Amino acid sequence: MILCRLADLSDPGARGPFIVTLAGERKQVFVVLTDGQVRAYVNSCPHVGAPLEMEENRYLDLTGSEIICAVHAARFDLLTGDCTWGPCRGRRLTPVAITIADGMIVADNPPNLS
Repeated sequence: MILCRLADLSDPGARGPFIVTLAGERKQVFVVLTDGQVRAYVNSCPHVGAPLEMEENRYLDLTGSEIICAVHAARFDLLTGDCTWGPCRGRRLTPVAITIADGMIVADNPPNLS
């Protein structure tokens, strides 16, 4: 499933949420671009399961250096999804496999294994 065009992201920047089906389940995901590298994550804080964004396409702190949870301000590394500060420290965001094809960021859709 196409999430967005790579050209739609600033560096650093983020976009989402996008609704995709992953392993047979509908999930919200978002994409992040930093230092020319793109990552995608499930839009769910590992602490309480709440969506991370403050509003559509707003996942990063003011400096663009970390993903920030709008619920309790937990902070996450852009490239690893590791929680670096907050109540979920030591946990991480759930990564989503993506590919970039013809300038589009595409979520890989694994088969339903259940």
